[in-house]
Amino acid sequence: MKQLLLRHKQVLLFIIAGGLSAIVEIGSFKILSVYLPKMFASEYNLYGIKYPFSNILSTSCGIITNYFLSIWFVFERGKHSKRKEFAYFISVSVVSTFISLILFQILYHYVFKDAVDLGFYVLSQEMMSKISSILIVSLLNYSVKKKVIFNG
Repeated sequence: MKQLLLRHKQVLLFIIAGGLSAIVEIGSFKILSVYLPKMFASEYNLYGIKYPFSNILSTSCGIITNYFLSIWFVFERGKHSKRKEFAYFISVSVVSTFISLILFQILYHYVFKDAVDLGFYVLSQEMMSKISSILIVSLLNYSVKKKVIFNG
């Protein structure tokens, strides 16, 4: 078991870093999705898009958290300069953000129709959509960041 963990150490560290980043992203989304609609009425429904600013701001918080956790704990520096590495990381993250936003809208409008009561917490339609889109995009992020950015 120990050898298996050592062999997959990077994947495990990526999962931990991703989990912590997801906590930051989901937590900030929860806060923003409650308070931003009170300040901006269009936040709830901007041309059919639900919670656009909450999604973008919370995803940005998650990206920044993930970048620092990735360079500190998960990946070794590739052959790129720090500036180029950061630019690549942000570029991949921007594309991932758009994918995440599209997935969120699809999941919100077509998949998660009702809240789920877990007994101790109720998962709303928007929270289930956000969590699911994060999980899906994380798989893409790991492979692209590992192959393109940090092993460049």
